[in-house]
Amino acid sequence: MKPPYEITSKILSLYGRITNRLGLCRGLRLARPQARLRRGNRIKTIHSSLAIEGNSLSMGQVTAILDGQRIAAPARDIVEVTNAVTAYDMLRDVTVNSEQDFLRVHGVLMRDLVDVPGRYRSGNVGIARGEEIRHIAPGANMVPSLMGDLFKYLAECDDMRIIRSCVFHYEMEFIHPFDDGNGRMGRYWQSRILMDESPVFEFVPVEAAVRQHQAAYYQALADSDRSGKSTPFIEFMLARILESLDELLSQTRPGQADYSQRVEFGLNELEGWFDRKAYLQVCKGVSSATASRDLKQMVQDGVVEKAGVGRMTKYRKKGQA
Repeated sequence: MKPPYEITSKILSLYGRITNRLGLCRGLRLARPQARLRRGNRIKTIHSSLAIEGNSLSMGQVTAILDGQRIAAPARDIVEVTNAVTAYDMLRDVTVNSEQDFLRVHGVLMRDLVDVPGRYRSGNVGIARGEEIRHIAPGANMVPSLMGDLFKYLAECDDMRIIRSCVFHYEMEFIHPFDDGNGRMGRYWQSRILMDESPVFEFVPVEAAVRQHQAAYYQALADSDRSGKSTPFIEFMLARILESLDELLSQTRPGQADYSQRVEFGLNELEGWFDRKAYLQVCKGVSSATASRDLKQMVQDGVVEKAGVGRMTKYRKKGQA
């Protein structure tokens, strides 16, 4: 059975903006960002996902572990990080519709942290926030069939993959199939689903955006529980995905791209009439001389139209009203 949710106007708007950003990533050839950016964002991902679950290690300590250095910290926190490093290194080798791989990743993430890593829970659980019980998960005897249905939905539903990634994340949290590690598995698997939409998501730290809005994350889960639909959670997660892509693009210098890439990036960002100064603000790192050459070439190529002279010169993408 397809999980219940609605495609709202907010969801469609966010989805459109996300696909626009993915187009910019392709234009700037960010399918695989520079090594420094990949590494930094992977550290952000691991640190943020574990911090949500109460891990006390700093970004610097996570970096040190990734570099093979020994640190003074609680043993469990160190194990959580080393496990997460191994699990995120597996992202490309995981099959998104494989329940067996799902269990295998949990086995890696929770190795030496729970009694039976990589297995669904055998007891019933309730989820608490402080002293309040927020959610009673389905009985343990229902978990295998519910997870089987969820993976079937993931494989067979023809809704947009980005939407499915949010639905899977919420429904998995609702089912709460493991004794521990459910939150980090939900975030991990959503990232893996998103990678099938664009490989850039391997290095987009959506988890960092979730951590920045942690209270809203739990509220979106609770709102979806109360409504019986994952719609509020989908809206929340799409906003975090958009934030993460914007952050990735802000870390990239369009000035390092070639002319055609700069044009695609610049004209996606600029609306209506703009001048050279606005072009320079969008394509950071480009010199004034390069910006002038770009604009002159765009006019010659028929990409933009030109009005005014000297400092009053304005440009507009052809076809815009």
